[in-house]
Amino acid sequence: MTSIEERSMGPRVFVVDDHAMVRTGVRAELGADVTVVGEAADVGTAIEGIRGARPDVVLLDVHMPGGGGRAVLEALRGELPEVKWLALSVSDAAEDVIAVIRAGARGYVTKTISGPDLVDAVRRVADGDVVFSPRLAGFVLDAFAAGGAVAQEPAAEEVSDPGLDLLSAREREVMQLLARGYTYREIGSRLFISVKTVESHASNVLRKLQLSNRNELTRWAATNRLL
Repeated sequence: MTSIEERSMGPRVFVVDDHAMVRTGVRAELGADVTVVGEAADVGTAIEGIRGARPDVVLLDVHMPGGGGRAVLEALRGELPEVKWLALSVSDAAEDVIAVIRAGARGYVTKTISGPDLVDAVRRVADGDVVFSPRLAGFVLDAFAAGGAVAQEPAAEEVSDPGLDLLSAREREVMQLLARGYTYREIGSRLFISVKTVESHASNVLRKLQLSNRNELTRWAATNRLL
């Protein structure tokens, strides 16, 4: 007999958290939108469970017994390159965010996230996107600009995109805020323009830079040292 989880058409997810109530709550929030294929409460159990289940996405707590979420990620990232990692933590400390992203996670959300937003984040990470709240995205991009992962890229003058010259001053402002993860409404408030105007500028930015979405824009801006 086919179970509800087996009938689900969503991404296959493995939940790692050392609190049973949290794992139960996460399962309930995810509902039938994903297929939960396993769970674990510590590093050793998580490593073995993920190896066996080979999920699309691992929802990974940062602080756990036995080394934390980063230890799980570092143990399996090379072995299971197809698995995507999304940190789900109570911590919003910059050092935690940066450490797990440098280890290979595709996103970082806090446990204050709503159920629908968590489902959306899982789906986006499964599709290859990166997911952060605006505040957490700023931590990561600032770390890159200070010499993190971007330090391994070519120098700015070697990778600068000629499309940048096509952007107006206002479009550059919108581009930088978009790349940092701000919503259209937040950008409008900061620049004292309407949401509709922000949407128009954002569309122009993506078209002129020949990019498809905000995640590509974030990577492009970090690579070109424009943050």
